[in-house]
Amino acid sequence: MSTFSTEFIAMPLTIEQKILELREELNQHNYNYYVLDNPTISDFDFDLKLKELEKLETENPQFFDANSPTQRVGGEITKNFVTVTHKNRMYSLDNSYSKEDLLDWEKRIQKIIGTEEISYTCELKYDGASINLSYQNGVLVSAVTRGDGFQGDEVTANIKTIKSIPLVLKEPFLENFEIRGEIILPFDGFNKMNEERIDIGEEPYKNPRNTASGSLKLQDSAEVAKRPLDCLLYHIVADKNPIATHFETLEKARLLGFKVPDAIKVCKSMEDVFLFIEKWNTKRFDLPYETDGVVVKVNLLAQQDELGYTAKSPRWAIAYKFKTEQESTILNEITYQVGRTGAITPVANLEPVELAGTTVKRASLHNADQIEKLDIRVGDTVFVEKGGEIIPKVVGVDLEKRPLNSVPTNYITHCPDCNTKLVRTEGDAKHYCPNEYGCPTQITGRIQHFISRKAMNIDGIGAETIELLFKEGLIANYADLYELKEEQIIPLERMAEKSAQNIIVGIEKSKEIPFEKVLFALGIRFVGETVAKKLAKHFKSIDNLMKASFDELITVDEIGERIAKSVIDFSNNLVNIQQVERLKSYGVQLEVSAESLQNTSTILQGKIFVVSGVFTHFDRNELKKSIEDNGGKVASSISSKTTYVIAGDNMGPSKLAKAESLGVPIITEYDYLKLLE
Repeated sequence: MSTFSTEFIAMPLTIEQKILELREELNQHNYNYYVLDNPTISDFDFDLKLKELEKLETENPQFFDANSPTQRVGGEITKNFVTVTHKNRMYSLDNSYSKEDLLDWEKRIQKIIGTEEISYTCELKYDGASINLSYQNGVLVSAVTRGDGFQGDEVTANIKTIKSIPLVLKEPFLENFEIRGEIILPFDGFNKMNEERIDIGEEPYKNPRNTASGSLKLQDSAEVAKRPLDCLLYHIVADKNPIATHFETLEKARLLGFKVPDAIKVCKSMEDVFLFIEKWNTKRFDLPYETDGVVVKVNLLAQQDELGYTAKSPRWAIAYKFKTEQESTILNEITYQVGRTGAITPVANLEPVELAGTTVKRASLHNADQIEKLDIRVGDTVFVEKGGEIIPKVVGVDLEKRPLNSVPTNYITHCPDCNTKLVRTEGDAKHYCPNEYGCPTQITGRIQHFISRKAMNIDGIGAETIELLFKEGLIANYADLYELKEEQIIPLERMAEKSAQNIIVGIEKSKEIPFEKVLFALGIRFVGETVAKKLAKHFKSIDNLMKASFDELITVDEIGERIAKSVIDFSNNLVNIQQVERLKSYGVQLEVSAESLQNTSTILQGKIFVVSGVFTHFDRNELKKSIEDNGGKVASSISSKTTYVIAGDNMGPSKLAKAESLGVPIITEYDYLKLLE
């Protein structure tokens, strides 16, 4: 009788299977080493496996994968980084510097949330370069810098060299989502880079943050791969996130393979928040990377949606900044800068001093009142700190070290650029040069504002080029840009044929910039980005806006008397009228485009909506946009002026109670769609 062996005989792996197995194994080792800080294999053995995979991929190019561990060494050259519009805006955070600031913030959010219980997630605020990573079906598809919050530079090739960023997720999540974080350079890596630079006679880098940020814009990704960059993730953005809280979202990000720091805590009260801040105010000096504060966020995502955003920041988050570093140095001279609006800013020229990782030579003195209040004088030993860790400022004087021959500071009376007598209106802290159209610095300042990224975004031309073109008599206002010729630019200092071509191409392309940005670019006093959008949406064209009366202007949402007067002053000025007419003749967009007007109406004009809960047909942003596109206004809190509350699932009970008490109609998203019909 014959017998059969039941022993399993393993079939040899195919080439493709071997490649896939090695990739998976190496990805896991990268995760263990760079994310968990817990290597399970020696560097030597890892390199052997990586070389084996490289050999198999080279011999079998049909199995190439851009997300293979072998591709992290870089090599791709990026000559021009493409500017990409963020799908979801990257807002900046409001800053706070005291417990009182945080308590005031809590009161503001309680006013909107009502009696609902609020918990907070506390995280450290990392000092690096902000990045937005986009994933589709579990694969990294793009990496974009923060830029101005609306758009940034695509740096995907460079980001792929950072080994703590997963190219492929460890497990499925959403089909599409974005995750945000900071690209950082740990102290050890930064110090090692500087040791190597000193050895070869190069200047050492100044600080980790700027070095990390600069690394993202290197043209050769192989050079980026040599730098020990890291990435700490802290926020997922998704249309339909199935997770209820911010903390749980970060826990999920960890499981997906992202490096989420452990210094995170859910706090049930502001007292718990204060304890977290006090703990890390001391412990931060033990961290391997820079941190400059704590970020406090409302934990429940539904409440984050309820709170929404201001023009610049999320209402549901705030940064608490640790006490800034302060140094003393000698004030050598006070000079005065003229801004594009004519505002005069006094500047302290200092004996160079190291402060928060940078060499500080100049600091703001703010205005005449501040100089008088602190009795700041040339020759004084002054205390300097970085306001919000960014802009140096003089905060005090060491009177014990004041020279015997010291004399009080007399604030200037005339413009340092055009010698026009300065003016100062009652209630205004600053002095102004009223010579708006004759002061050289104001002229070039307005043109520099016009070409800036948030305005006309003209590539190939910067502040120095504007100064040069003005000095050479080629431009005297922003309309003159559109008459420039290559042959006029080529002979100028530091210019060549390619530079001249880039400038002309950039100017020509700016004719495609939409009206709302052009309106901001015109530099009307008090008309910032948000106000420009509201005015463009309401008036539809520059002609309608410039004909508008004071009464018409102040009926526009959030347009007050100061802005209305400024718009009228601009519209009545002959110089401005002539420049606007010239811009029209060159083809600049001075009215809302037909495409922008599609799917819009005024059917909801005068109606105010509050959106609350989770929806099926829309996501919240789509619903809000739909309301605004049809002439309605979205408010964050319910009042007697609210026309409708659009309620989805999980609507906050306090909002429901308030709507009912005020008799405000509560409708569904489907009722809303009927309103549009």
